[in-house]
Amino acid sequence: MSNLYMRSIFIKENSMKFKPLHDRVLIEVLDSSEKTAGGIIIPDTAQEKPQEGKVVAVGGGAKTEGGKLIPMDVKVGDRVLFGKWSGTEVKIDGKEYSIMKESDIMGISNKK
Repeated sequence: MSNLYMRSIFIKENSMKFKPLHDRVLIEVLDSSEKTAGGIIIPDTAQEKPQEGKVVAVGGGAKTEGGKLIPMDVKVGDRVLFGKWSGTEVKIDGKEYSIMKESDIMGISNKK
């Protein structure tokens, strides 16, 4: 495939029609393992571990009372961990995401 074709696919896949405001982050929630090592299925309500997701879009950052912009620590493409009950589920273009404040994110995973 040509570079131009691959670039157009990349741009098309990564262009969002949604931009979070301020210090909010749009996350694509990644599937977590729902079975134990013995094969028992654990319902979502019983899982206490943090969830993992991929950052799809970020806001411009929070502002101090003086109007100074505090830049975001996370960026598009980061894999992050967040609490099970963090954020609000939203549906954009038929796909489900979670939107939350950056402070609800526990950390950035270096796993690709």
